[in-house]
Amino acid sequence: MAFFNLELSQFILALVLALPLAYFFTTFKASKPLPDESEEPYRTRPKKTTNSNNAMAAPNPSGLTSPAAHINAPRLDLFTLEELKQYDGSGPEGKIYVSVKGTVFDVSAKKEMYGPGASYHVFAGKDASKGLGMSSTKPEDAVPDYSTLDAASMKTLDGWYEFFQKRYSVMGTVRDLPAAVSRF
Repeated sequence: MAFFNLELSQFILALVLALPLAYFFTTFKASKPLPDESEEPYRTRPKKTTNSNNAMAAPNPSGLTSPAAHINAPRLDLFTLEELKQYDGSGPEGKIYVSVKGTVFDVSAKKEMYGPGASYHVFAGKDASKGLGMSSTKPEDAVPDYSTLDAASMKTLDGWYEFFQKRYSVMGTVRDLPAAVSRF
């Protein structure tokens, strides 16, 4: 009988110790893994649809699930639109800059998106604000003068601007934007 009581007391002690541990491990689970950083942008992608007019989906900055990695402190370099052209990914350094609303971003880390032959290369080495606002990848829309955009397109452009700010390092500002949109 004493043997039975010893086993029972050991069982109760083991149970008393195990319950808090079980609670701890079920309550405080490890964080979920980060999404694949190769996706652009970090968000749940909508179903792909074909669009014959080269339209693209507007970003949803509030839907970003992961902060941008390795964003450097903003630089204050001034660029002309002509100088910006050398940063289209075709130079020896392979640097790729995209300007949105006059702010120049370094998108070199995403060569698969903005590099030569890539889907968003039309924006590389330019201020392509109008095209981004229109959700268009047509070369004729990739221009800096976005003053003619309607309210919905401006909201789309603002969404892209927020996305770029969260994702890419600021390299400077375009100093010779068209007068209708210039900050200088």
